[in-house]
Amino acid sequence: MTEDLIIGIVAFVVVGGGTAGLVPYLRGRRQRQQLSSGGQQRQGGGTGTLEAPRAPEGGATAVGAPEDVAVQYEAEALPEAPPAPGEVIEQPPPSAGRLARLRGRLARSQTAFGGVLLSLLSSGKLDDAAWEEIEDTLITADLGVGPARQLVEQLRTEVKVTGTQDVAEVRGLLRTDLINLIGPDMDRTLHTARHGDRPSVLLIVGVNGTGKTTTCGKLARVLVGDGKTVVLGAADTFRAAAADQLQTWGERVGAQVVRSDRDGADPASVAFEAVNAGIERGVDSVIVDTAGRLHTKTGLMDELGKIKRVIEKHGTVDEVLLVLDATTGQNGLRQGRVFAEVVDVTGIILTKLDGTAKGGIVVSVQRELGVPVKLVGLGEGPDDLAFFDPEVFVDAILEG
Repeated sequence: MTEDLIIGIVAFVVVGGGTAGLVPYLRGRRQRQQLSSGGQQRQGGGTGTLEAPRAPEGGATAVGAPEDVAVQYEAEALPEAPPAPGEVIEQPPPSAGRLARLRGRLARSQTAFGGVLLSLLSSGKLDDAAWEEIEDTLITADLGVGPARQLVEQLRTEVKVTGTQDVAEVRGLLRTDLINLIGPDMDRTLHTARHGDRPSVLLIVGVNGTGKTTTCGKLARVLVGDGKTVVLGAADTFRAAAADQLQTWGERVGAQVVRSDRDGADPASVAFEAVNAGIERGVDSVIVDTAGRLHTKTGLMDELGKIKRVIEKHGTVDEVLLVLDATTGQNGLRQGRVFAEVVDVTGIILTKLDGTAKGGIVVSVQRELGVPVKLVGLGEGPDDLAFFDPEVFVDAILEG
């Protein structure tokens, strides 16, 4: 028996006149031991994960809590522990103006595309061969044959009517036509507000290697930076590193994470419990990460549909965001078509748009899937995810 327990017993016997006062002391001690072994609390509501309580034999299980899902319950009888050294919760910057601040990265990656167009249009030799070269440039920038032809025909008419070869005027014509082609009137709103007593739910989907888990973490930072509260659901149960990675992202901004305590658990159960935790805690948004899956694998795609259906037992799924690697070009469009058929995609997140990506992919993916690009990834930093703005994007393309 440890020294503190002996002192506690003596104190209770002497002061309380017997052993009756020992019971709450021992109960509290057990609670502290359970907390230290099962999880730890953090300031700001960012608790660690605790095992979901098991029902007694023959009794009913806790509603909606699968036994293999680590749900974050609060131990209200105990004081919250301070963050461990090195675990200070960060406050990300707000999302407003991010794309403008990251414009230089877009400009560096798209300069060749914009530069060739401006050079050809202002050369003073706009014959048939030059217009064909302009069309080829647009197609190689992943704009797509149809949109490229449409843009060239429109520009050719405008230049002929105005009779201008002034670089500034030609640039203005091209800028306006590109913005119109991208679709400035498309609704790029990200639905993250609570409705009634329920949080908004954002389901993140995509193939392997597009950066879904990282994007989930960055999206949590975007929302927290805008003053929202978030729960993250680690429904990629086939890759242990994914849940660990999401846990790290969540801890940095105080977002709570719901995950399974074993590999290969039912991802729909984790997603369901994440939304349930979001409802109980009154957060604004729940972001659910899913496993990367090949668009050619029917079973995996069916499972994705199941995850969405199970979440909808709580209410609506507000956003289904398809993460596409912008560097994959037309191949990404083929992937996107299948996902859109299974889960009704509401928006696109284009990652790696600062690399070797070609700006035309924004137009072609929107036309192919009929949904807007809502966010773009422009680097590997934690705050390099930004809301998409057609005007800022086009200006970056034409900067060179």
